[in-house]
Amino acid sequence: MSHVHDLLGVGLGPFGLSLAALADGVEGLDAVFVDQREAFSWHPGLLLEGATLQVPFLADLVTMVDPTSRWSFLNYLRERGRLFRFYFAERFLVPRREYDAYLRWVAESLPSARFGTRVESLTWDVGQSAYRVRCADATTGAVTELLAKAVVLGVGTEPVVPEAFRDLKGKNVVHVADYLDSRPLLHEAGTVTVVGSGQSGAEVFLDLLQSQPETGTKLQWLSRTQAFAPMEYSKLGLEHFTPDYTAYFHSLPEQTREQLVPSQWQLYKGISADTIAAIYDLLYERTVDGRRVAAELRPGVGVTAARAAGDGLVLECEHGQQGSGFRVETDAVVLATGYAARRPVFLEPLLDQLELDERGRYRVELDHRVVTADGLGPLFVQNAEAHTHGVGAPDLGLGAWRAGTILSAITGRDLLPANEGAFTTFGAP
Repeated sequence: MSHVHDLLGVGLGPFGLSLAALADGVEGLDAVFVDQREAFSWHPGLLLEGATLQVPFLADLVTMVDPTSRWSFLNYLRERGRLFRFYFAERFLVPRREYDAYLRWVAESLPSARFGTRVESLTWDVGQSAYRVRCADATTGAVTELLAKAVVLGVGTEPVVPEAFRDLKGKNVVHVADYLDSRPLLHEAGTVTVVGSGQSGAEVFLDLLQSQPETGTKLQWLSRTQAFAPMEYSKLGLEHFTPDYTAYFHSLPEQTREQLVPSQWQLYKGISADTIAAIYDLLYERTVDGRRVAAELRPGVGVTAARAAGDGLVLECEHGQQGSGFRVETDAVVLATGYAARRPVFLEPLLDQLELDERGRYRVELDHRVVTADGLGPLFVQNAEAHTHGVGAPDLGLGAWRAGTILSAITGRDLLPANEGAFTTFGAP
């Protein structure tokens, strides 16, 4: 009889790594994790110098569930001999580059992590009472099969390219995911337009603004949101990123959830107050003594169409509140238009056994289990359930708690720590 793993995780981004790191400490659990990439990387196009996480360092892979784990950020610092430097730096929000280095340390050290392994199909083997996972070596193409009683999908999200730019993406239309690789070419452009006003858009605009004296590039910043607004970071506001709020959100009617998430955009699409301040201070300093800065910031604007014009682009824009249209000419565009969950192709053999909503999204239970037909083994998702679990789904601060919830469901053991809960009561008595 073939060997059957208790758990197979597909995808080793931060959330998959969190599950793997916590599973490493669960006695008797046979788990394996695969990723098609040859090695770990985390948003390499946005590892800008000076950029920090938007969550405290305690939101690492394990600490919010098991602070004694050897895979904690503090233990990473200890292994790297950086504890005293971190102590004196007094940083609650760590550099994004250092968080990436921490994640790579875990990915390269975990014995259960297998990179360079591409999942090609996922089927249910009735005879084995397990998922049969067909894998291929990403380099050689050699095929292997794995069996697992439970599968967790952590395949991550992919960059969103708006319809207006779908046929234009290339050297002069780039997504922020590729920003650092594209920066030398952007510095040569006469005009660069940033589309989108989340944290990534703000960081890219600031980076281009800082280099403007050397490049001479004119900058434009367009956003559909009504303001370049700060992220909600008040202490009670942050309680939306607690297990309590997740449970409350999950209990709401589907129609209510659909309306609620867009209205909470400042919880997850706002800009850090420090980044806003840095942009404003730089603009202020450059306009001392009547000088002008070649930068325009326009919120409340949507790009309805875009076309190539010579070596540049013409964007057809509409101001949402005024209802007026106008054109923007630019040499290059950086799309800060976010990321979206995707359903992997290897799920096709099981699609008729998965319960999907009207938009083709998974129906997901509170413990992150996908609702499936009877007879199918447990199938879980990570960061593909914002529509059922709310704004905390993509948040690093809840990643370890979700991983602990999934592991508890798989093992039948309560692996979560005691939780006093939020001070806020989110529902009626």
